[in-house]
Amino acid sequence: MIIAVTGTNTDVGKTVATAAIAAVLKRRGFDVVAAKPIQTGEEAGQGDASAVAKLAGIETFERWRYPEPLAPNLAARRAGIQTPSLDEVTEWIRSLDAPERVVLVEGAGGLLVRLADDYTLADIAKATGAPLVVVTSLGLGSLNLAELTCVHARTTGLEVLGLIGGSMPDNPNLPTRLNVEEMPEVTGAEYWGHLPEGCGRLGTAEFAEAAWDAIGEAVRVGSRA
Repeated sequence: MIIAVTGTNTDVGKTVATAAIAAVLKRRGFDVVAAKPIQTGEEAGQGDASAVAKLAGIETFERWRYPEPLAPNLAARRAGIQTPSLDEVTEWIRSLDAPERVVLVEGAGGLLVRLADDYTLADIAKATGAPLVVVTSLGLGSLNLAELTCVHARTTGLEVLGLIGGSMPDNPNLPTRLNVEEMPEVTGAEYWGHLPEGCGRLGTAEFAEAAWDAIGEAVRVGSRA
């Protein structure tokens, strides 16, 4: 099974949330791997796939890489690198899938960030038949971004499995607290929970416990959900 993980924007906690989903599924006994088709702006050996591997203790895969921290199509253009076709990306993702396996595919930024000039993560999800998990910010303005993401996903025929708040402070302010309550109402999607701020700095075992406490009961994937 392939699941696409997207965000409502850049820096909303998508990588940590991908690791958290992986940690929960691993605890449930799933064979789970994570894939980052395209990485930008990181040194060799660094990046989102490496972070997920460290946090969740799973195997991760990365395929294409561009040097500057920009939207992938722009980073590739500036570097003079030919972007892969949609078919190439989807074939690579499918090659990682297997019976009884979950492949978590992390996008770049939000759902409509251009991975190449002619496709986005939404196109990859549609081509692979992957449902979405949407990672959202929780502060003021987040409801609009989350609703826009979910509405567009459904308009293009994609299923939204659930929402995850990418980073919840220890003492959330009033807008944040109210947004958590409103999130499922405005998006029409199940709110799986939120990850504690700073949990991405934990070790693997501690992170697994934090992820389970945050979203373990809510994650719904496959027959063992």
